[in-house]
Amino acid sequence: MIGEIPGVPVGQPYANRVLASEAKVHRPRIAGICGTKTTGAESIVLSGGYKDDEDLGDVIIYTGHGGQDGSGNQISDQSLDDSGNAALVTSHLQGLPVRVIRGSKSESVYAPQSGYRYDGLYRVASYGSKLGIDGHLIWQFRMEAAIDTPMPAVESAQLPVDPTDNDVEVPAGNDAPERVSSNVQRIVRSSLVKNAVKRWHADQCQVCGITIETPGGTYSEGAHIQALGRPHNGPDRTDNVLCLCPNCHVKLDVGAIVVNDDLTVIENGVPVGPLRTHPRHTLSHECIRSHRERWRS
Repeated sequence: MIGEIPGVPVGQPYANRVLASEAKVHRPRIAGICGTKTTGAESIVLSGGYKDDEDLGDVIIYTGHGGQDGSGNQISDQSLDDSGNAALVTSHLQGLPVRVIRGSKSESVYAPQSGYRYDGLYRVASYGSKLGIDGHLIWQFRMEAAIDTPMPAVESAQLPVDPTDNDVEVPAGNDAPERVSSNVQRIVRSSLVKNAVKRWHADQCQVCGITIETPGGTYSEGAHIQALGRPHNGPDRTDNVLCLCPNCHVKLDVGAIVVNDDLTVIENGVPVGPLRTHPRHTLSHECIRSHRERWRS
């Protein structure tokens, strides 16, 4: 259950964890992270369980699981081998959204006054380790609100007032703002297409051959050859996706890299070698030509 739960709006309250579990918003009734290394993280609960958490509303610095005693003190180091922590790493590497639930026990001004509240989808933008307040190694995950996730309401206290705000004029705003529809579930399906390509190539860049190693595993990006959306209208299929490192992904997107019909890679007008292939990964020559012609015109 990655992504939105049908029929559950952002801001939906729950009196307790049991009701949130029954609604499948956060299935575990005790654990703060739902997911595994294989599937990625479905959801997290932010409810004051870790001293090092930071809640900025649309950005959350979320402390991973493990190493605590019954009083909430960190008594040992955390590990990325913990299934919950590994799940969040997978969500970062594969670009999967994570449902965020806030609980009233958190000291955050964005926490609900009672019970729990579903606050939308966030992405794991980055992660890293540090010594926590209690002096032990912890893993923290920077969670950023997805495009369609609104800023959570301030219920438990007022935000501090910045004195410099008095110098800022109130903008006129727009009585009839343009509304753009977005379907997060489509993004998840798109991730499945990209992830299939990345698995076939074991995260090795098809252009330069590099494999990026991170503490949580290897990393690569799925890059559409013919861009999605207007005016390019490329298909969201594996034959229109390459497994690339971030550098080669940027080069492809700006036309510094194009691919000939014989799968020779051309970088800035110079042939640099054949595109790495996989028996299960066929490529659309129509998409390759569309991308090439776009940048040669």
